[in-house]
Amino acid sequence: MIRVRPPFPSPFYPPPLSPPLVPPSSPSSLSPSLWRLQPTYASCPRPLAEECPASSALQRRRLWRWPWWRRRRRRQRRSSGSCQGQPAGPLGGPPASGGAVPRGSMAMNYNAKDEVDGGPPCAPGGTAKTRRPDNTAFKQQRLPAWQPILTAGTVLPIFFIIGLIFIPIGIGIFVTSNNIREIEIDYTGTEPSSPCNKCLSPDVTPCICTVNFTLEKSFEGNVFMYYGLSNFYQNHRRYVKSRDDSQLNGDSSALLNPSKECEPYRRNEDKPIAPCGAIANSMFNDTLELFLIGNDSYPVPIALKKKGIAWWTDKNVKFRNPPGGDSLEERFKGTTKPVNWLKPVYMLDSDPDNNGFINEDFIVWMRTAALPTFRKLYRLIERKSDLHPTLPAGRYSLNITYNYPVHYFDGRKRMILSTISWMGGKNPFLGIAYIAVGSISFLLGVVLLVINHKYRNSSNTADITI
Repeated sequence: MIRVRPPFPSPFYPPPLSPPLVPPSSPSSLSPSLWRLQPTYASCPRPLAEECPASSALQRRRLWRWPWWRRRRRRQRRSSGSCQGQPAGPLGGPPASGGAVPRGSMAMNYNAKDEVDGGPPCAPGGTAKTRRPDNTAFKQQRLPAWQPILTAGTVLPIFFIIGLIFIPIGIGIFVTSNNIREIEIDYTGTEPSSPCNKCLSPDVTPCICTVNFTLEKSFEGNVFMYYGLSNFYQNHRRYVKSRDDSQLNGDSSALLNPSKECEPYRRNEDKPIAPCGAIANSMFNDTLELFLIGNDSYPVPIALKKKGIAWWTDKNVKFRNPPGGDSLEERFKGTTKPVNWLKPVYMLDSDPDNNGFINEDFIVWMRTAALPTFRKLYRLIERKSDLHPTLPAGRYSLNITYNYPVHYFDGRKRMILSTISWMGGKNPFLGIAYIAVGSISFLLGVVLLVINHKYRNSSNTADITI
């Protein structure tokens, strides 16, 4: 390719730009940098020797008056829109179509649409660089969509249907919740008149107090005994992480070398603590016993079942004692009890199936609560006969071995007796929520129906659209 550079023109009388010499057979591609100088034969239907001399001279004069750095930047900015796979023409211009272009045949042929779209279309086989999105349903936002037209005829039945469904369901849930028998006995002992007030003193150890209460109605079916705590934040992040699950799963190496997450309840007296951590160290250890006071004033003990209160997955999967055929005390040899415990972990129960890490009271406590006021299952009172209630109406006494102090952090302790139903324990909130939502929906339906009936035949509006 041979390019002839014209001499630098005068700013007052620039000479006409000589066209480049291009062999007739050399293929080239169109560069966007010189679209304004693209030769055309359709703009001037005159002989080649007389094609638009004034237009071409004016365009060349405007182009050569620009500084060299501005012309270079213009060529670089427009070179990105050229077609790939085809050689460029002279001066980055259009590809030669058949031979050299005669002098004086350069004319202005600029298309703004080509500049926006990235340049003119390429020849077959070339690849055009363009920023236009693909012609797909997703990128062109032609995906099918459905938009309902909300009118009074479609919205009002929905409001009434929701009201008619939610209100009966809420009433049923609320009545079922109220049929559940439940009683709470607070035995914190902060009141001077409480029988457990004497147990607040640290000098009285162990302290046993008795709280008498009366059941107005009989408790049918299985009865669940819970202990409840208030203002006790088991959901604290550092508290929740203070445990070693590998140790609780019976790993021998973790038993003698607990995780650092258990600090500061990891070691005591140069021995590893089993179980380690703040959760295990703060385990609830009050002892509750229930007695029925008959007519002869002789208390009859109520049988309390201590097994079957933990989740099956916790009992059989997550918690295991260390392996070995020796006694449980030998398997925990080399460890010590938590700081606040009265006895080691292998002495929690005399039953070997409910001792050590698989003690169900310990497992229930290790499942942390989400709220500062919570209750945890303590014992089960099974129904023995269908002819007699589990807990008949009458006078009862609760004997408490007071070991767990809560008055240091303004906490409260209570004992709860409750039955269950098909929906679980006593919880009136769900029924109240259903009734409230159904009532609001039904009331809105009535209000919108009145508005629609009043303004439906108005001269201003033919129908009400919601």
